[in-house]
Amino acid sequence: MALVVELGHEQVRRATGGPFTAAVFERDSGVLVAVGVNMAVPAHNCVLHAEAVALMMAGARLHSHSLGVEGMPAHELVSSCEPCAMCLGATLWSGVARLVTGATKADAEAIGYDEGPVFPESYAYLEQRGVAVVRQVLRDQARTLFTEYRAAGGVIY
Repeated sequence: MALVVELGHEQVRRATGGPFTAAVFERDSGVLVAVGVNMAVPAHNCVLHAEAVALMMAGARLHSHSLGVEGMPAHELVSSCEPCAMCLGATLWSGVARLVTGATKADAEAIGYDEGPVFPESYAYLEQRGVAVVRQVLRDQARTLFTEYRAAGGVIY
């Protein structure tokens, strides 16, 4: 999570996109597979959220449509914030074994983001489908990304 938050600070400092960042790691070894930053505004593409970008980059790097295929190490998605509805769905379909989040949906919504229909049941569903969920890891550090982004005049999209 510390790497993901630092990546977020760089994203905000460089004004290259939104305050959301993510990375895919091998769950057991901690090997970094791919990173993703939110590119929705600069790329004029509403689906290029950090989690989606990290998952797409991981799949491309591993030459696999799923991060959960047999014979591949288990992977985890680490996100600076609890995913929006779209990214939560992508998490399920990605094949990751674990989702780790920092800031909360409420933290993002406090500065004007709309995270969509994500409910406690959404996380329970992920867990029922075999995806472990660990939330609010380094939350205080992760939510500073929103304060920085807002202070820098970042667009809320």
